[in-house]
Amino acid sequence: MRIRRLALSVPLALLLPLATACGGGAGDAADGKTVTVTVGYQSKTINTVTAGTLLRSLGYFEEELAARGRKDGVTYRVVWQDYATGAPITAQMTAGKIDIGSMGDFPLLINAARGKQLKEPTRLVAVTGYNLRGGLNTVVTAPGSPLRTLKDLKGRKVSTSVGSAADGTLVRALRRAGLDPAKDVDKVNQQPSVGASALAAGTADALSQFVAWPGLLAFQGRATALYDGAELNLPTFHGVTVRERFAKERPEVLDAFLRAQRRATDELRHRPVASAESVAKETGLPAEVVYLYNGAQGIATFDPALRPELVAALKEDVPVLAEAGLVKDVDVDAFVDAAPLRRAVPGASYPKAGAARSELWLKGQRSTRTFDSPGALLKAVKGAAVRAAYVPDAVTGTLWFADRAVWVQGGGQWRAFVTREGAERYVTGHAGSRIVGYADAVRLAS
Repeated sequence: MRIRRLALSVPLALLLPLATACGGGAGDAADGKTVTVTVGYQSKTINTVTAGTLLRSLGYFEEELAARGRKDGVTYRVVWQDYATGAPITAQMTAGKIDIGSMGDFPLLINAARGKQLKEPTRLVAVTGYNLRGGLNTVVTAPGSPLRTLKDLKGRKVSTSVGSAADGTLVRALRRAGLDPAKDVDKVNQQPSVGASALAAGTADALSQFVAWPGLLAFQGRATALYDGAELNLPTFHGVTVRERFAKERPEVLDAFLRAQRRATDELRHRPVASAESVAKETGLPAEVVYLYNGAQGIATFDPALRPELVAALKEDVPVLAEAGLVKDVDVDAFVDAAPLRRAVPGASYPKAGAARSELWLKGQRSTRTFDSPGALLKAVKGAAVRAAYVPDAVTGTLWFADRAVWVQGGGQWRAFVTREGAERYVTGHAGSRIVGYADAVRLAS
């Protein structure tokens, strides 16, 4: 079931009446032998694909439920509801109309707060994808913009989705740059697609957004990275939340979902190119953009485990939302529940993300090549039929499109940076180094 997307800024009270018009949750069973499970997801927020887009296309959840149904004599029906942001998913969950949902870390906290407030508590039971430094969020400007640093945003209009992880990145980054987010910039609350249009039209000077919007706009030549969220060095992630009542009434269904999510995670990790192509087909996003985030060296690492560092980061997010008036307080320890995952997939674990390497995807190929250095990538690109080339930022490790990165030559080596400011900072501190355009870098590489 695909329903109309709703703006993040729409008040919760306006969202609730709409919830009653949609398919019901797990309790709806006209004959006692049919159970409907409603899953809210964000198809184009591709950091959630193992609990949404990819999972849905693979049919693993339905398979798990069918196996369960053969044991207990129940027919399970899954309804998938697609949204642009986490806010309407939370509204539906608190109305008892969505059973399981996936969203980013900041929306998860709002989910916890609204659930408690409206007496429909929720629990965080798994993670989809994460980046330990915060590289999933980026501030971008229009190509050719005179803005080079965050300080240049003073007095400017910046589009973001208030209450999202991208908004949290913007607030923290502005403060580190010595700016007051409430006074020094004109922050406009918009859905990602609206913000992208505003940036293109010149009615917004910058856009702070989450995966996959920054990469998409950069790939299309419609934006240039101004700030890499990984400079904050604070983890960001997306996760799976469930209605507490549903989890208690239907633990076997939640177990089935978590097992299915684990299978989808394995599929993505073992077949990253095929998974990127599948998600691209389902969402309309370019596969090259999906792979930037979800690929073998991608910005996101996929692992359902509720890692301690991610839970700790969630606690650090609470004051940011509280200051914005979006929550009063959230008991993160009470919200996080690792027991269902341990029960559903005991002993499951994945290694932490390692340092990203340069990667090349040639046209017509179903696999990619990795390289130990950016210089080796440049050599391989020369004269090749390139579909996409990726390179990690020399400082933050955030993967970026090689032809959109800022390249620096110095000390007999090539380095790449997501932002111009990052490259200039490096050049200032390293005598003899210089910024070189991508085409020249490819030509000069030897």
